[in-house]
Amino acid sequence: MEKSRLRIIISGGGTGGHIFPAISIANAIRELEPDVDILFVGAEGRMEMDKVPQAGYRIVGLPIAGFSRSLTLRNIWVIYKLIKSLFKANQIVKDFKPQVAVGVGGYASGPVLKAAQRKGIPTLIQEQNSYAGVTNKLLAKKAKAICVAYEGMEKYFPAEKIMLTGNPVRQDIENLSVTRNQGQEYFGVEAGKKVLLVLGGSLGAHTINQSLMASLHLIKARPDIVVIWQTGKLYYQTVKEALSNNPVENIRLYDFIARMDLAYISTDIIISRAGAGTISELCLVAKPCILIPSPNVAEDHQTRNAQALVSCDAAKMIPDCQAKENLVKAAWELLDNPAEQKKLSENIARLALRNSATTIALEVLKLAGIEKVKN
Repeated sequence: MEKSRLRIIISGGGTGGHIFPAISIANAIRELEPDVDILFVGAEGRMEMDKVPQAGYRIVGLPIAGFSRSLTLRNIWVIYKLIKSLFKANQIVKDFKPQVAVGVGGYASGPVLKAAQRKGIPTLIQEQNSYAGVTNKLLAKKAKAICVAYEGMEKYFPAEKIMLTGNPVRQDIENLSVTRNQGQEYFGVEAGKKVLLVLGGSLGAHTINQSLMASLHLIKARPDIVVIWQTGKLYYQTVKEALSNNPVENIRLYDFIARMDLAYISTDIIISRAGAGTISELCLVAKPCILIPSPNVAEDHQTRNAQALVSCDAAKMIPDCQAKENLVKAAWELLDNPAEQKKLSENIARLALRNSATTIALEVLKLAGIEKVKN
């Protein structure tokens, strides 16, 4: 009898922090089992509907949206969409007949994993943050495996199901094969200058951008420092116009940095939000960083992510409300303190978990009844 083809569903998305790890897991599964059939399920209108096909995978969208934190009439519409999504997820699972369903977080994970669990299909949850969200806590009861990125997650999940795997990151970040000279040439940084890399995600971080805009005079006063500044698409034009009126020669401005490997290798310290995927990359590249957790996320999980590093002396943290006044000054203090940079770099490197995508892929295959040996 011909062996049936392995079928895996991967659900979730909403932000790059969910999508890129999901694609990394899919790539790792395909590398181990080339004939696998992988179907992604995302949320209609979200960025996964574009990014996943670009990576070479099929995706189906659910008409799902997030609840508003305040009591509004919009939530009635959200409940209606959730019910529609549950029915559609059930049909997707019934038609595709996956051997395993994987959830990476984001709106679509809940309905798909719930549908799979009802049909007795093994499910795997990938929890990226140091604090588990409500949906994953509910799904954990019937999940077969829970892959986490932080110690101490037995506070939220059954200990016997937990695997400490780390968060999958892009291959070019996990194995940096570029040199500092290449990076500095790419960004037009003169030899011997200190470099500050400022990140705010693909769309941008309002507070981080505002903090730098308010401190252009401080940046101009330190020509020995070059600031590589990714504003995000939403803020690029505003910042560009401000700099055209008040030029600062030691700023390199980008809406989006395509070559993050070169950005990481060329910098001395990093300012960033504290999303789970970003923190995993920061641990791997082992650079000193100042984290500004976004207050606009569910259950304030970015603050918890940042605190997990701060408690290990592996990062600095400034609350969002204090950033405008203190951020650039704190960056200068850190750039002028090589001993502190060395300590932070060594401590954050200890938190790095490598080959996460492959580790998770092996567990997915195991749930499908396929045993592979990790190289």
